[in-house]
Amino acid sequence: MQKNPTYTSLVAIGDSFTEGMSDLLPDGSYRGWADLLAARMAARTTGFRYANLAVRGKLIGQIVDEQVEAAAAMRADVVTLVGGLNDALRPKCDMGRVKGLLTEAVERLAPSCERLVLMRSPGRQGPVLERFRPRMEELFACVDELAERHGALVVDLYGASSLADPRLWDVDRLHLTAEGHRRVAEAVWQTLGHEPEDTEWRTPMPTTARPDWLTRRVADARFTRQHLLPWIGRRLTGRSSGDGRSAKRPELLPYEDFAQPPTAADAELS
Repeated sequence: MQKNPTYTSLVAIGDSFTEGMSDLLPDGSYRGWADLLAARMAARTTGFRYANLAVRGKLIGQIVDEQVEAAAAMRADVVTLVGGLNDALRPKCDMGRVKGLLTEAVERLAPSCERLVLMRSPGRQGPVLERFRPRMEELFACVDELAERHGALVVDLYGASSLADPRLWDVDRLHLTAEGHRRVAEAVWQTLGHEPEDTEWRTPMPTTARPDWLTRRVADARFTRQHLLPWIGRRLTGRSSGDGRSAKRPELLPYEDFAQPPTAADAELS
């Protein structure tokens, strides 16, 4: 693979992971690894263009229906696709259908771009990961197979133990912090063939004392009240955190257009 290649455009599609939650900016909007990656790529290429079609909460079927065709039509140099994990984390999930839809997405996107990038998503240490690990690994085996068949790149975040550290995850225990997103951006950057800017992104964070029992119980109660119960409520009523939301960067435009201060509408949607 070419070292330090020049790419002129990037389109990112997927769910909350690619939208950038929970890399929260002061204005209330989200940044995330895809925006960080686009900024690096734009710094190397005049006129670099970027679109981010990802919307939180989207299932793989919705990504296929709402994002894949639009992304393919943009004919970008690089397209990143991360999806299917929201499906795998639901109590009832048809993994055969999920893999079939992921296959459909890859078959449509691969011919439309120079580099298709897939990912084995990171997993936070804890009981949720252990409960759904078999489904996740079935999904990632499909990702590996599709990448080999279609010449796509795979960023193995699941195999990076550093990203399993709970300190790199937000209080909702579902989304990475700013530092987590920075490490993901570095991982994708290197996978695309660029010289590392951080050779230590896989290195675990320094060990710190574990919070005491009371602190952990208070955190568990806050997580249950603020995040777990609302998440269960949405599952039971068929709602999604992405209902009514549009893509953060729906058009493939020069990156400089995105570097401007966000509008009031952007902040409201965050």
